[in-house]
Amino acid sequence: MWVAFAFASAFFAGLTSILAKIGIRNTDSNVATAIRTVVVLVSSWGMVWIVGSASGIAAVSASTWIFLILSGLSTGASWLFYFRALQLGDINKVVPIDKSSTVLTIILASLFLGEGITWTKGGAIALIAAGTYLMIQKKKADGMRQPGGRSWLVYAVLSAVFASLTAILGKAGIQGLESSLGTAIRTSVVLVMAWMIVFMTGKQHTMRHIRGKELLFICLSGLATGASWLCYYKALQDGPASVVVPIDKLSILVTIAFSYFALNERLSKKAAAGLLLIVAGTLALLI
Repeated sequence: MWVAFAFASAFFAGLTSILAKIGIRNTDSNVATAIRTVVVLVSSWGMVWIVGSASGIAAVSASTWIFLILSGLSTGASWLFYFRALQLGDINKVVPIDKSSTVLTIILASLFLGEGITWTKGGAIALIAAGTYLMIQKKKADGMRQPGGRSWLVYAVLSAVFASLTAILGKAGIQGLESSLGTAIRTSVVLVMAWMIVFMTGKQHTMRHIRGKELLFICLSGLATGASWLCYYKALQDGPASVVVPIDKLSILVTIAFSYFALNERLSKKAAAGLLLIVAGTLALLI
């Protein structure tokens, strides 16, 4: 059953990227992240009350609190870097780098969670790494420069690093804890962190200038994120992190499909080959 939750997580995560990309065209990425987190928080705690797991908060151990808080901080950092990268770069280049966190997650899961690396996993890692490299290469005929230069690449890499830490810390923090409650607690940490960043950078005043259409897409991306998280941490609670995370990263297929129709972002032949390698590597991890 955890496999179905992992695939559902991938679908909603793919929608999140597209909706967020549309919603942050003119809105500061940190403000957009903070607003999205409010939506995710409401949906997360709503699910907690629906399943009746709120009473379990009293039984959460000190070590679990630590891991959940650290996981929430990592998630917040990953979000801030990811949506800044989306604002500055091409979604077809940003998303593959973020999804390459699979490689680091597998390595960390082997070191800290005892999930060994087999020859199959090693080959899959190589495919994913090669595919990511091909997807982020600029087309020779493309003379246009991104408005943020190559800074989007730095933000995307940092997003991937913190996404990997999130998975490992989240796996450790939800042992014996109902997944919806764990997600809600982590989201609360992310909310505090996101709004602290907004006020520290003095961007809170820009909220009054957000267009209604962009606000709608930001909120929709928050709902998609909430659904993705609930499915993801349910899958992570029942299944191995080294398999759940790669399935979740298949959201790249959803993202690229929607980016083609909604944002008119087309893949080059090299990028398409890279995408096939990433998918092949991810599927190999399910063997």
